[in-house]
Amino acid sequence: MPLTLITFQKQIVTRLKAIAKKNLPAPEDDESLRPPRPRKELRQGFATGTAAAAAAQGALYELLAHPCPDEVQVTLPGGGSLNVSLNRHGRHDVRGEAVVVKDGGDDPDVTNGAEIGARVWRLESPGAGEDIVLSGGDGVGRVTKPGLPVAVGEPAINPVPRRMIRLALRQVWDAICPGKPLRLGVEIFVERGEELARHTLNPRLGIVGGISILGTTGLVKPFSHQAYRATIASSLRVARASGVKYIGFSTGGKSEEHLKALLPALPEEAFIQMGDYVRFALKVAGHMGFSEIFTGAFFGKAVKMAQGFGHTHASRGLADLKELGRWTLNVTGDAALAQAVAGSNTARQALEILTEARAGRVVAHVGAAMLAALRQYAGPGPELVAVILDFSGQPLWWGKNYGGMQPQVLP
Repeated sequence: MPLTLITFQKQIVTRLKAIAKKNLPAPEDDESLRPPRPRKELRQGFATGTAAAAAAQGALYELLAHPCPDEVQVTLPGGGSLNVSLNRHGRHDVRGEAVVVKDGGDDPDVTNGAEIGARVWRLESPGAGEDIVLSGGDGVGRVTKPGLPVAVGEPAINPVPRRMIRLALRQVWDAICPGKPLRLGVEIFVERGEELARHTLNPRLGIVGGISILGTTGLVKPFSHQAYRATIASSLRVARASGVKYIGFSTGGKSEEHLKALLPALPEEAFIQMGDYVRFALKVAGHMGFSEIFTGAFFGKAVKMAQGFGHTHASRGLADLKELGRWTLNVTGDAALAQAVAGSNTARQALEILTEARAGRVVAHVGAAMLAALRQYAGPGPELVAVILDFSGQPLWWGKNYGGMQPQVLP
């Protein structure tokens, strides 16, 4: 029999309490409001996508037998540019090649120091127009499961880095060969990429053979748990001092952009990016006495919140899609649909399955569980409003919770 909403909420609250008793807090879960320790300013790094674009530029210089600089300039997606040093470059037969050492700045991950390279050659097959054929070489993963931004069978080079690579090649080509049609083959490779990938989530995501080439801004911003928490608290204090009574929390820049479009009446000070610090942000906002708290999240983050993740970073684990499958079965009674959801590779794929099946009630149950978790963090005081966004930013579900009462679905 399908669960009632109230029973479902009680189960979620019980689960949250069990998690709180069982798990010792990780360092990033320390919610005390100590001021950040004095320290030097953290240094930014650059993403694997930026490294690949820089290497592609260097390789094209070599292919065109043009003097290759030791440092190239890569245009960043959000505007501006970054100078990136080439570790080595040269021409091998009919191909230009260059390698960049990825620099993660003061927030290094497993790819910090990786040698990311590119080989570039002219396309010899006849073609009427311009073309850039991008491929993944040794050390670059290949997508084997659906649900990712890149199609199955393609190299795991995400859409933004693909655009960066194409633009980087275009800029060099137009400077050296103005007016001539650009027709190039490009292969991105990563030294020891397959070994590095074993220390990432790629194997679980069905990305085999190497790492992913990633980056949405082109940069790697240094991360400090304590500094980020202090920023959230400072932003809340500014909002309260400005007379703001309603807060809009988002998990990042994109969700904030969509939340602002949905809540145009709120002032700029009301919008705060809480990042992965869901529990901390709601707890502090509740203590500060804000009367209403809006929380907007894409479906994947919403599922994690619904499943009791007070800190939603991938390092704390992935959304449990098998549990989402069980919720689907409880809500719809459709065993085939539940099995498909449980077997999804990502939350994006699970949402695609649910959308195709018109199983909006499952999304509503995720929303109810999300609100129950937020209520645990915020305490009984503020009214809570949650909105779940699809991956294009459209609202899938709205709901409101008044002081712990049964959530109401908003039109």
